[in-house]
Amino acid sequence: MVRTSTKKKVNTDFWRGRHSAAQSYRKFAEDGFQLADKGDNLNPVVSQIVLAAIAYADTLTAKRHQVVNQQDHQAAPSLLREVMGNALLDVQHKQYTRILGNKDSAQYGARQIRREKVIELLDDLRSFGNWVESQL
Repeated sequence: MVRTSTKKKVNTDFWRGRHSAAQSYRKFAEDGFQLADKGDNLNPVVSQIVLAAIAYADTLTAKRHQVVNQQDHQAAPSLLREVMGNALLDVQHKQYTRILGNKDSAQYGARQIRREKVIELLDDLRSFGNWVESQL
């Protein structure tokens, strides 16, 4: 049988683990950025930002509907919209989509992501993460 959905069913407590992971990824992204010297490759910081955003979204989808996105991160914003409905404002949807759009370049790319771009992504993560926290 071929799996066609990117949704995976999870147990009712799954969200707690993802929430803890989201907070940790966010902390490591913030700390990594603060500790980086001028000229350092910040792709690992962006990778942590992406992982934090994914874990934050999983927190909500797992808590509300006991599902998480699996494998296809481009489908993740749609699942979040499906679960959250109108509670997911366009601003959060755009922040999440923007963060996810940097996954491949941060994790597999050879070019360094500009410091200014990292600052923007950290701001998006802070805002998105704070919104998720307000929905718990």
